[in-house]
Amino acid sequence: MAPKKRKTSENMADIRSFFGKENDVPGSSFKTPGKKEQGGGKSQTPTPTPMRVKKENGSDSLVTHSHHFNVKFTPTESTEFTIYCDQPRTVLDAIRSSLGTTEKMMECADESIIIQLGEEDKEFVVPTHFPCSCIDDGKTVILHHYISEKIENIQEQHDKTIHPKDNYSVFYIDTVGGLKTKTKELFRNKIIKKFKFLCVYGEKGMTVEEALKQDGRFLDNLGEFKLSDNKKPKRLTLRTQKVDSLHHKKFKIRLPLNKWENVENPMAYIRDVARISGKSVKKAMEEPVNSGCSTEEIYELLRQQFPDLKEWMENRFPGDAYEKALHLGSEKFGKIQQSFSEVHRLEKLLKMGKSVCKVVVSNVSQGTGFVLFDRLILTSAHLFKGCYQGKKLLDHIEVYALFNYDEPEPESNYFYFSAEKTFIDIDVELDFAVLQLNPDGKKHKSKPDNVKVPPGLLNRFGPLPGSGEACLIGHPAGSVKKIDPTCIIEPEKRREAVMDNLAKYKDQKVILEKVSELKKQGIDDIMMGGEKAEKVAAYNTFMYHGASGSPVFDAHGQIFGIHTGGYGHGDRIIEYAHLLLAIFEKFVINLKESGNDQMLKEVKEAVSENDYLQKILQVEPMDVDQAN
Repeated sequence: MAPKKRKTSENMADIRSFFGKENDVPGSSFKTPGKKEQGGGKSQTPTPTPMRVKKENGSDSLVTHSHHFNVKFTPTESTEFTIYCDQPRTVLDAIRSSLGTTEKMMECADESIIIQLGEEDKEFVVPTHFPCSCIDDGKTVILHHYISEKIENIQEQHDKTIHPKDNYSVFYIDTVGGLKTKTKELFRNKIIKKFKFLCVYGEKGMTVEEALKQDGRFLDNLGEFKLSDNKKPKRLTLRTQKVDSLHHKKFKIRLPLNKWENVENPMAYIRDVARISGKSVKKAMEEPVNSGCSTEEIYELLRQQFPDLKEWMENRFPGDAYEKALHLGSEKFGKIQQSFSEVHRLEKLLKMGKSVCKVVVSNVSQGTGFVLFDRLILTSAHLFKGCYQGKKLLDHIEVYALFNYDEPEPESNYFYFSAEKTFIDIDVELDFAVLQLNPDGKKHKSKPDNVKVPPGLLNRFGPLPGSGEACLIGHPAGSVKKIDPTCIIEPEKRREAVMDNLAKYKDQKVILEKVSELKKQGIDDIMMGGEKAEKVAAYNTFMYHGASGSPVFDAHGQIFGIHTGGYGHGDRIIEYAHLLLAIFEKFVINLKESGNDQMLKEVKEAVSENDYLQKILQVEPMDVDQAN
């Protein structure tokens, strides 16, 4: 039996007093680099490695794993390498183990690689975690690199044993959808539609749905799909069927006309969803006509599911205070929407947004940056964790800045620059890095065509507004450029904002667990009395991983912050930015202390029209030390 929930009123004292002083390091928004298997040297035919296989009767037997396949690093490359495989592993790991981490392999992250199976014109593609044992002897695979795109969700995959090929069923999914599905999105990235079939594998006994989920290239929310046989379209396979009988068959994905098509009892489905997630219930309420499920029934279910939350909100906002708070919140957000919907403000933001770029740290992380002046860009230092010594990037690390990445592939027409190996400056404390781009840029779909670094934004730096509207421009999750209007949360209102965000959790035990997580992450540092309370700008935004380094604008088009990170796991509770005037001051001090007089001269010339920055340039390092 589930444990009884304590009434909210008994927990309110604990929740209200959760902000105590701790000095934990706050959470950040960078992607932790994964460990890569390294290898090098010339390939030699290895001695076959026996592999122990467990039989049903409990005895073990030895199976020799030995085969070979060929690899080409680009479709147009004539040279191919033979991979001698003596150990069960993924196809990508087999390539790395045999050839080492070559320069070509370092151009983009694993999730941005497409592996073509066979030399037929874009016929079959396999996931990067495809078992090498399922590659036939002498077969050729071709690597396609898309450094700016996320093709495959690596997070969906997990470490597991690679088995002999007889343990798997390998089948093919057509990139063109089946009946009533041709215009619906099926894949994480449209680039996959350049190929004819996705080669999918599953261990025997696994369901079709489980196989597609582990694949990582399909959307998470395919729902109640079916597979239709390419040879006999009326022959359907349910998602719950085992993959065992699908070996070497070709299918199209068929989606229901609406989400209730395959639900026998819509009301029972709603109840199940309501028990799991209130947020999902909201989506479930978007019912089709004549589904037999009334809105009144759903609202009653919601009322039954959230009695504790209702009581807590009533305690926090006695009388009609709750309704007033909701009204004020919508009024404030309405003001934000109004400000950033005015054409002149939007035009100004879009124009300055041309200088915002996606930053790719090869095989490590993705973030956002923007041009300071000339060929200098500013981004977050934590994107380069473990990638540099002193001020120099490690030899195998390459950094790219992609501009004009405003539309998804294949429509996108971005251009990019590689970055110099040495930082102009990098500072962990204020989490900023300044890089210089190489002068020669590359166009995405054509030969270099005199592409230039967009204008710098250094002269647009300004102070943090006391309160009011804000707007971020960046590349969350490595996606196309996005704009998010939001509102600055003053230090004295941050605790209330956090509590408001926690109100979405219906279980008080969950709320207290979230509170404990936030304290461990160091959220107290940005609250009233915390050491960073006045040194950062706080707000709420949907821009999480990949948005680090995004400029934060005020309603007048001045840039006052660089988005750094936030607190919370999965869904963020509150986010923050370091202030650009403080970053510029530290940058100037670092230039003076390092004796980089030439760069200091260029900086002075670049800020000739900005009074705030001109004033900072007059501060000597010694003056700052004495002031502290």
